[in-house]
Amino acid sequence: MSLAQDPTALAELELAEQAGDPTPRRRVGRDGLVRGLLSNGKAIAGLIILVIFAAVALLAPVLAPGDPTLIQGLGAQLPSAEHLLGTTAKGQDVLALNIWGARSSLFVGFTVGILATLVGLLVGLASAYLGKFVDNLLSLVTNVFLLLPGLPLLVILAAFLPQGIGTVIIVLVITGWAGSARVLRSQALSIRGKDFVAAAQVTGESPLRIMFREMLPNMASIVMSTLLACVIFGIGAQAGLEFLGLGDISTVSWGTNLYWASNDGALLTGSWWVFVPPGLGIALVAFALALVNYGVDETTNPRLRRPRRRPVTAAGTTKEDAR
Repeated sequence: MSLAQDPTALAELELAEQAGDPTPRRRVGRDGLVRGLLSNGKAIAGLIILVIFAAVALLAPVLAPGDPTLIQGLGAQLPSAEHLLGTTAKGQDVLALNIWGARSSLFVGFTVGILATLVGLLVGLASAYLGKFVDNLLSLVTNVFLLLPGLPLLVILAAFLPQGIGTVIIVLVITGWAGSARVLRSQALSIRGKDFVAAAQVTGESPLRIMFREMLPNMASIVMSTLLACVIFGIGAQAGLEFLGLGDISTVSWGTNLYWASNDGALLTGSWWVFVPPGLGIALVAFALALVNYGVDETTNPRLRRPRRRPVTAAGTTKEDAR
């Protein structure tokens, strides 16, 4: 059995205090985190929104069969029974474009979030555990990426690399991993000094086993929060790149929908039905991810939980006081 699962070690870990914070922060395991999220109203609301968008993206061939870029009618038509969200200036169905755009945007966002979090996790664990030289080297690299201005770096990489969805993912991972690495390194350093990690070293466990079997399970909550933040970054950054024309404008995504809406003069002509849906989709997904993130915080941080109301007796006292 992993030493991180030992009751004594877990009890000590749960009572550990954050630096400068007198309130103990409870470490929640994977099962406890899932149960906490399923009992949290904000997290449930966010998950419902995400499930709806994921279902729409997966069922795009059923909901909007055919090529969404084909001309379906007259240009710049208002929403109607024939075209529920109207048509673009070219005559394309806006609803079909946004349904298919959800597939690309969600795929890129979650792929970037997972990869950036994975890179940040590897760098953070290695920096915290493998010693001063490795820590100094990786911290230097992380600080360099943090100090580089994000938007100009995104523009330069996207401009000189070949266009394609793979290029967009690589560019966003390169520019988005450093922040997660800094956060995860700080958390790993606080766990590095615990007794169960020292006990694992004494028993001769390998560094990889200690990092991924002893330290990582106690970082579940912070890893989840970092992942959600990276997904939000991935979706927003992809839309920003494509809006500037630096992504793959031949694909259909929420970002390219905004790009073509701008090129076709939707803002100038007041064709709100063209640019509002993709912007609203990005905002709703980011809002849903933020709700789930709040749920993770409330589950793992006792100070953010609402105190449960105690049942009051007829005399106006709680049942515990009546005893």
